[in-house]
Amino acid sequence: SVDGGGRPRPVLSRRRAQEQAIAWLLEHSETGDVLPARVTHLESFGAFVDVGCGFTSLIPLENISMARVPHPSARFRAGQDILAVVTDIDRESSRFYLSHKELLGTWLENAAAFAPGETVPGIVRGIRDYGIFVELSPNLSGLADWRSGLSEGDGVTVYIKSIRSEGRKVKLQIIQRLAVPPEPSPVKYFITDGKVGSWVY
Repeated sequence: SVDGGGRPRPVLSRRRAQEQAIAWLLEHSETGDVLPARVTHLESFGAFVDVGCGFTSLIPLENISMARVPHPSARFRAGQDILAVVTDIDRESSRFYLSHKELLGTWLENAAAFAPGETVPGIVRGIRDYGIFVELSPNLSGLADWRSGLSEGDGVTVYIKSIRSEGRKVKLQIIQRLAVPPEPSPVKYFITDGKVGSWVY
């Protein structure tokens, strides 16, 4: 364009710049890449995140953590800065497929933070006829004997009876229900950059 003095003046199109940035991201990203992301909004089926330049992708609910949560809000909040790993790229549709749980550590890495004989807080994540699953960290849950009067999402204190690497089992005993559920464990990343290869929980 030309300004009032007749001199050429560059005009920057924000949309065009965004399109170029997204095209670069799609061209240079690969499966396994760890990307910074910001949570934009949450739905029952997953968390939408901006991986840069306004390029939004979905982390499905089942890919958020190994400890199952009923809704992404149990793990994330809008505006939160997180990391995500690229599991696939559809360049024709300009789409990333993302996951999160691989960055939160393996069973052994998470179990190393706990020891038999400890009493720790947890969150009830599943109630079955044979027992109650309690989340100790985002990628680690244990099984406690069935107990009445509990609901999913309740906070509890649990006694760690045993941790068995064979079979990846943590046996728990529920001590009491907490009047106020504990805050979800802060996200601790075991992988923060680079590339995730084959991942075995």
